[in-house]
Formats: sequence, structure tokens, C-alpha cells
Amino acid sequence: MSSTEGQVIRCKAAVSWEAGKPLVIEEVEVAPPQKMEVRLKILFTSLCHTDVYFWEAKGQTPLFPRIFGHEAGGIVESVGEGVTDLKPGDHVLPVFTGECKECRHCKSSESNMCDLLRINTDRGVMIEDGKTRFSKDGQPIYHFVGTSTFSEYTVVHVGCVAKINPEAPLDKVCVLSCGISTGLGATLNVAKPTKGSTVAVFGLGAVGLAAAEGARIAGASRIIGVDLNPSRFNEAKKFGVTDFVNPKDYDKPVQQVIAEMTDGGVDRSVECTGNVNAMISAFECVHDGWGVAVLVGVPNKDDAFKTHPMNFLNERTLKGTFFGNYKPRSDIPSVVEKYMNKELELEKFITHRVPFSEINKAFDYMMKGESLRCIIAMED
Repeated sequence: MSSTEGQVIRCKAAVSWEAGKPLVIEEVEVAPPQKMEVRLKILFTSLCHTDVYFWEAKGQTPLFPRIFGHEAGGIVESVGEGVTDLKPGDHVLPVFTGECKECRHCKSSESNMCDLLRINTDRGVMIEDGKTRFSKDGQPIYHFVGTSTFSEYTVVHVGCVAKINPEAPLDKVCVLSCGISTGLGATLNVAKPTKGSTVAVFGLGAVGLAAAEGARIAGASRIIGVDLNPSRFNEAKKFGVTDFVNPKDYDKPVQQVIAEMTDGGVDRSVECTGNVNAMISAFECVHDGWGVAVLVGVPNKDDAFKTHPMNFLNERTLKGTFFGNYKPRSDIPSVVEKYMNKELELEKFITHRVPFSEINKAFDYMMKGESLRCIIAMED
């Protein structure tokens, strides 16, 4: 048993005191885990665009002070009452969504949208008692998507923790706890391209490149990358992208351009931008009779999707996905094994590394569009 079990731990955390302002490294108190919770020692975390979006507090209810972070790898420090499948010392990835294993979604082979632990961006407290486990000088500090990994220690519901191979390097596989799995799974689990097929990927950020990586693993013959930023094209070649389309280069809809390139449309498309026009293009660019389009990007709340019903009647399929259809506890360990078996390459997603004391640099890199993933080492 760890010497800190059952005690409050004092440690460093990067606290966001107000929207859009640099994070401040503070000494915070982290309470012991309660029922069905685990306390984790975070070793590596990375920055995902979702952290930036909520840090800027654009388009949602601001909740501060808060500890962001949700892509990470660490080790279990202690477990709360009722936790039986994790023990101190286990290597884990905390995940922003969960798997209670009890609800209808968890018991369904077709869904990963757990009723109890589905992502909740507004909730800044733990489910068990509606309180936070973080504080500074008696002031509560709110959680973020149940993970809050920008802290040397954090408390997470057991259903949001994937136990992984202890041999896996946490400074690499930590990126599998959000964006990379989302894009990869959107292709492999939902679009399911067959060997030799054609795939269009809309948006060549980290999630889109992970979707392309999935198409590469599946053996697609052509992977067409669609992005408004041509500076991304060269990097995307490493992920198997063979053709590039910048919609700004044409005076006709991009779906028409792709249809002309591919004799009537691609077999599969994956949309990773959240732009509703890109979503429509992604659907309308797939071939009639068998084409499948998968939406990954999160749209603005007022957006509406508009297409002619004949596009469906002509046997095109439109699907959505959440976290690549992976169940966190059941499926993420096997995604880690894909990396360990050299089927999946993660190094090419990692463009920067910074010590925890320089976490704000990770935000700068992402805001300037310079990084795919920046790994933050908690132990400077």
C-alpha cells in the first residue's frame, strides 16, 4: 500500500483561473478517492484542441478556476471503496468518457455512449458526492471532463480509466486517450474501408491524420486529404495521404471535385473539422450505391445539416461517431497493443515536448497551428 493512501496529497497543478489567461502552476491539495474512484499519478499529458476550446470559454458556460487536461498516461496511486479491477501501480490511461459496464449502452456491442459516464463538459465535480477533489487554501478548483490531467495527481471515476500494458511507453501512448483513438476508430470501426478502397478525409489536424492512419492500416489505395491549409499537405504524406484538395483552389463544390477525381465518388469519407459545410461535402462526395460518410467533428450548436433526400435514396450512408466507437476500458488496451505490435505509428503525431513548468508553450504551439500533439512531462 502506498504511504499516501487515504491522505490528502499536495502537488503541483496548472490551474486556469480565468478564460484565455495563461495557466498558473500552483500547489494544490488532492483529496483521496471516494467510492468507485481512483487517484492517479500523472506522468505525461498532452494538449488537445478541446482543452483550448474550453480554456478560451467560447460558446459554453465558463467554469473557473479549473484544471484542464484529458489526454494522459499515469500510474494508479490508490483506489477508493468498491474498486476491484485496478490496484496501486497499474499503468493506465484516463479517458474523458467512461464505461460503467452496467447501462444499456455499455451492454450493447454497438454503442460506447455510457449513460453514467458519457462526456460532460459542464460538470466540474465528481459524480459520487457532487464535490471537487481539488482545492487550494480551502477554495475548490473544478474538474474538467472527469480527468483534469494538468496536475501531478488527479482523481478519476474508475469507469474512465483504461488499464494498459505496463511495457507501453506512457509518453507516447498517452495520445490514445482522446484524439488519435477518435480518428483511428472513426475509420476502422465505423467507416470500415476495405482493402484497395478510396477514402476522403476532411480536415488534416491530429484527428484527421489519425483517420488517415486508419485508412492506411485498412489498406486503402487512395487517401484524399481535404484542407484549407496547404501547409498541412506535406506532413500528411507520412500518414498515407496520397492526394490533396484545397477547396479554395476550385470554383465548384469540393464534393464535385472529388467525384470527378474518383469516377463518381469515394468509397468512404471521414469528416474531422466540425464545419457543417465540410460535413455536407463529406456526405455528398461518397459514391452512390455503397458510399459511407462518417462525421467526427463537433458542430456549432446552431448548425443544421442540409442535403437532398435523394442522396440517401441513392444508397449513400451517413453515420456519426463518438470517440471512434471505442469503449474505453474494454477497447483502448487493444489499441495500445496495435502500437506495441508496430501496426500503429504514434511518434509521427508527437511534434513537440515541453516540461510541465512550460505548459503554456503547448498552448502557444497549438494556437499558432504549429503542433499536432505536444507532450508535457510532469516531472521536469
